[in-house]
Amino acid sequence: MIRKVNLHEILLRGRDAEKAAKILSAVKSWLDENEIERVKIRQTASSDSGGDENDFKYELLDGNHIFHISEIRKICIDYRLRFLSSSMYKNGLPEEAVTKIHQLNKLHQNELKDFKIVAPSKAFRLENYDDPLLFAPIGNGYYYLIHKWGNDMSSLRKLLVLPVKNLLNFVMFCLFLSAFITWMIPESLLSREVPMASVIVFLFIFKSVIAVLMYGFFMGGRKFNDSMWNSRFYNY
Repeated sequence: MIRKVNLHEILLRGRDAEKAAKILSAVKSWLDENEIERVKIRQTASSDSGGDENDFKYELLDGNHIFHISEIRKICIDYRLRFLSSSMYKNGLPEEAVTKIHQLNKLHQNELKDFKIVAPSKAFRLENYDDPLLFAPIGNGYYYLIHKWGNDMSSLRKLLVLPVKNLLNFVMFCLFLSAFITWMIPESLLSREVPMASVIVFLFIFKSVIAVLMYGFFMGGRKFNDSMWNSRFYNY
């Protein structure tokens, strides 16, 4: 019969109580030091010094994680997202993000700061005018992507927010909606004695549609994607 081996017992052989206590003390000291660093990272993420760069070591950067502000602006406008300081993020950074910041701090021998987050408006504590990506500024308009968390964004979001991307899209949407409503009206209801009756009805419907939608949109404190992507205010 071949005797089974307990690897845990083998590891414990030759270890006395004093040695075990020293090991436990050393681990506790390391964990305490690590927790202090993590608390410091969270405090840094919850504040904003107004800076726009960090001291990265160029040779250690991953090119696939570097994005220019113009690229970030485009994705925010396309998907109606905000690009704001992490100090305004409601739920705080997840543990995985803190870990990655801690690793980058050690790798670049620096304390990263002035983090930015890309997320929907509802994820931030927005000020009154009267699913996320965590970035750290490199400088000269470039940002380094540190961590992504939450669920992947629905591909339909880009389509759903397309009408409020900008003023042109809004007007085109109103035109399309007006044309669709006009098309739905039976021809029997249009007077044959009035020249271009369908065009007149279309223009009347368009005027009504754009008036109602603009009133509801702007009175609700909404703005187009291209003017609110980096605004700190919920009604701007």
